[in-house]
Amino acid sequence: MTEQDGKPFLYAVVCAAGVAEGVSKLITAAQERDWEVGVIATPLAMNGFFDTAAVEAQTGRPIRSAWRRPGDPRPFPPPDAVVVAPATFNTVNKWAAGMADTLALGTLCEVSGLGIPIGVLPCVAGALAAHPAYGESLTRLRAMGVRIGDPYDGEAGVGGGRPEFRWERALDLLG
Repeated sequence: MTEQDGKPFLYAVVCAAGVAEGVSKLITAAQERDWEVGVIATPLAMNGFFDTAAVEAQTGRPIRSAWRRPGDPRPFPPPDAVVVAPATFNTVNKWAAGMADTLALGTLCEVSGLGIPIGVLPCVAGALAAHPAYGESLTRLRAMGVRIGDPYDGEAGVGGGRPEFRWERALDLLG
């Protein structure tokens, strides 16, 4: 919980997928559920996948994407929960393998060992989801206690419309 207002603190990890442009919906849903939110984005997600200035204004905090230097203060309090939305093929597989080559992955690897609730909304194309490594990664993450929502591939459904990415499901996974 944040000391300043007593609200629980949520880390929202955002990966580079087209639906990331709607991350403000996740932040709004979290704030409506009385969470303080800090966004951690993969380096690729910072390259135009969402409006970074709008997200910083909405959360009142800078987006984290790079490691802080030794001695720099922590910009976020410790998390009470973490959501990863959208979670890409690359992030899911690297995280499950224990790779921590970005701040987002390093954070996920660390919180996985702390017993902090983690909810994940995968956003992975069907062809990539069929890769054996992906299924094995999901199995490993579930065994670690990570709660994984239904997959989203963004493909047009019956009637041709693209289904909506339901951001609030990430929060529902937290319990």
